[in-house]
Amino acid sequence: MELGKVQQAAVACFAQRGFAATGIRELGTAVGLNSATLYHYVGGKEDLLVGIMNDCLAAMISGAEQALSSSSDPVRQLALLVAFHVGFTATNPNTARVTEYEMRALSAKAREQMQELRDAYEQLFADALQAGERQGSFNTVDLGISRLALMEMGTGVSHWYRPDGRLSLAEVQLNFISLAMRLLAVPDEFPLTPEELPVPRVIASEPTIKD
Repeated sequence: MELGKVQQAAVACFAQRGFAATGIRELGTAVGLNSATLYHYVGGKEDLLVGIMNDCLAAMISGAEQALSSSSDPVRQLALLVAFHVGFTATNPNTARVTEYEMRALSAKAREQMQELRDAYEQLFADALQAGERQGSFNTVDLGISRLALMEMGTGVSHWYRPDGRLSLAEVQLNFISLAMRLLAVPDEFPLTPEELPVPRVIASEPTIKD
């Protein structure tokens, strides 16, 4: 049994029922293992959740940093970050939701560790916003609120995006970039072409069958 298969089953259960309402026996049933064998693979239920969150946040940081490496211009960097965030969330909706909303289920020590990773990811957005404000490209009342608004909108994609929906993922990414530029009062210059959009990947914990 691969760890990735256990994580996929856990993410599917956590996304549908919530971490607190999912028992270790249910997780074992989902992957065809008894509780003792499941403990051998992943430790306790919180250990499993922490592993899922850690892998997800690490992939988000790595992917965002890779996207940023293609430009030093703050406007383009923010567009790349928005496109990456939307693309990652749309491609890994269950894992993204679990990572975002189950932080509260962790013990204090585990929550602190995961929050450090979350803060590191959010700092990438903060840095791009601050650099854009310094060079006079962004105009907003409060950078912190703008950052939260952009990230929350992107995370919300996990609730409604479908690959067979009205818009392609690239179209959704471009729409979100346009919204970001309007939020920050950037003149009508589109910072990215469709060919420059970050291409998201499915991470190991994302269930292959979406709910």
